[in-house]
Amino acid sequence: MEQKSGTLIEWLMPLAFIFCAGWVTWHMPAFILDWGGESQQLSEQFKRLDVAPNLPVVMGQYIDIVDLLALIGVLVFAVFGVLTVRRAPMEFERWSNLDKLSVFIGRVTMLLVVLLTSVMLYEVFVRYLLNAGTLWANELSLWLASFVFLCAGLYAMQQRSHIRIFLIYDLMPRFFQRVCDCISTLLIVSFAFFLVYGGYGEAFAKFGRWETFGTAFDPPIPATIKPMVLFIVSLVAAQAVLNLITDWNDEPVVHTAADDIDADEIERLKKTVGAD
Repeated sequence: MEQKSGTLIEWLMPLAFIFCAGWVTWHMPAFILDWGGESQQLSEQFKRLDVAPNLPVVMGQYIDIVDLLALIGVLVFAVFGVLTVRRAPMEFERWSNLDKLSVFIGRVTMLLVVLLTSVMLYEVFVRYLLNAGTLWANELSLWLASFVFLCAGLYAMQQRSHIRIFLIYDLMPRFFQRVCDCISTLLIVSFAFFLVYGGYGEAFAKFGRWETFGTAFDPPIPATIKPMVLFIVSLVAAQAVLNLITDWNDEPVVHTAADDIDADEIERLKKTVGAD
């Protein structure tokens, strides 16, 4: 029997993962200083960023107990999140255990959209009703939107919902369709390889010095987004290879406009409004 999707634990795991990952990301200078070497500039930056400066240090000179617990929480909630994620009714029907990582990242992305919207609504409220705009909402929205944009691409690849043009593809026999699939996957993998090969040095340098945005809020957007681009693009390439293997023995499918209609969703809407 297929396990039910949408349970509470499926939402608590991504939410807990986001909280722990956010804490670790904001306090990443502590980990860089203790594990990567001392830097006076980074040390001063960490003193300004540290939101819990009086907690006891448990590792090195900077990592406190909450930092360590948050790092452990990232790993624990990621593992349990991948293990507990379930396919929703409107999602792609066939996926293996290896697909669960992409689906879990998709769940995290969905909650990031909620968080992003909440930040924007809060800024509108305090700015236009209380006349007391924040210094952090704009940069935080930009930061979150960057993660959403990247992670949504991985989820779209796993769901086969990226833009594809089937006009010629549908006319081919299955053998030539497989050839086209191999070529497209090879192009994706090649792009990912050269992007990582060419961008690794810059991304590592920005991460190592924890480069920030240079605003009043000063979030580490360059230090996080540059490595995240390489990480997500690598996962997209791996997902493309997995899709190729999973779909290899599929029968030829003719795509029509009806493919965009979700019959299950229509039936649920009819039941909601009481229509026959």
